Amino acid sequence: MHYNCLMIEDETELAGLTCEYFEMFGVSCTFVENPNDCFRFFEENEADLLLLDINLGQESGFVLCKKLRERTDIPILFLSARQSDDDVLIALNIGGDDYIKKPYSLSVLLAKVKVILKRMSAAEQKTERLAVGPGFFLDRPTFSVTINGRNIRLKAKEFELLECLYERKNTIVTKQELFEKVWGDSFYSDGTLNVHIRKLREKIEETPNEPKRIKTVWGTGYILEID
Repeated sequence: MHYNCLMIEDETELAGLTCEYFEMFGVSCTFVENPNDCFRFFEENEADLLLLDINLGQESGFVLCKKLRERTDIPILFLSARQSDDDVLIALNIGGDDYIKKPYSLSVLLAKVKVILKRMSAAEQKTERLAVGPGFFLDRPTFSVTINGRNIRLKAKEFELLECLYERKNTIVTKQELFEKVWGDSFYSDGTLNVHIRKLREKIEETPNEPKRIKTVWGTGYILEID
C-alpha cells in the first residue's frame, strides 16, 4: 500500500491519535513501533515521508535515520521530547529534514506535513530540469543537481533551499524568507539554516569554506551568484 506518512513511534496511543487525526483531513498515515518494523513496512509498502521519534525504547531514531539515508532520500521529520539545540543539530546533520519538539500541536504538525506533500507534488509537475548556469542543472524529479556532468543527490530540504535561492539568483534572500519558503514558517533558529547551507556547500562547491556560488550576506541572508 501507499501512505502519505509513516510514523516510527513507540508511544502507541500518541501514534494512533496522530494517524487518526491525519486521516480525518485526507492524509493517509500509519505507524510502526521500532526500526525493525520500519524496514519490514518498506518491503511491501511505500510512504511519502517519515515522522521519526528519537527515543524508541532501547533503540535510537538517530541510528535508524543514518541507516535509512543509506538507501532513501525520503523526507524525515524528527518528533522528540528532547529539547536541546544539540539534538536538533544532530538530527539535521545526519539526514533529518526537520525537527518538531513534543508536545506538538496536531494541527501544526499536519500543516507542516501538508506543506511538504504539496511541494513534492508540485515538483513532479514542474519542468524536470532547470539550467542554473554553464554545466549546472537542477533535476527536480530526483532532488539532485548535475555539475559538469557529475550528478549529486540532495536531501529534500537542501534541494528546496537551493531552488529557492535559484529563483532569486544574484539577489539577496533573507533568512526569514528562506525559513518561510523552505520550512513553512519563520520560527527556526539560525542553526537549522546554517547546517543546511553548510551541507549544500559541501556538495556543490569546489571549496566549501570559500564558496563561489552560495555567498553569505552577514546579518541578512544568502545569495546564489550565477554568471
